[in-house]
Amino acid sequence: MHSFLRHAAVATALSCIGFAAQAADLAAGKAKAESVCAACHGKDGNTPIDPSYPKLAGQYRDFLERALLDYKSGARKNAIMAGQSQALSRADIENLAAYYASLPGSLRIKR
Repeated sequence: MHSFLRHAAVATALSCIGFAAQAADLAAGKAKAESVCAACHGKDGNTPIDPSYPKLAGQYRDFLERALLDYKSGARKNAIMAGQSQALSRADIENLAAYYASLPGSLRIKR
């Protein structure tokens, strides 16, 4: 019985973590993307204005969050993104990452 309770507690904790991870506001992410990010990365997140700028649509949410947090902290270096990320709150970053992750990406593996 003790093992059952431990498994139930773990399952409950994991479901809470999953719920928290889904709490991002996609509409807010879209609004922020259109007002801040679209000028360089394209309105659809797939058509950046310069080939050296990354395509954001379809990227993993945790990757996008980490990248923005690292630009904001200075751990990741890019003059443009350092400036852009400073104005973003933690909620903005979560919302943007969730929004771009929800879009269909155009990246493909060439074989």
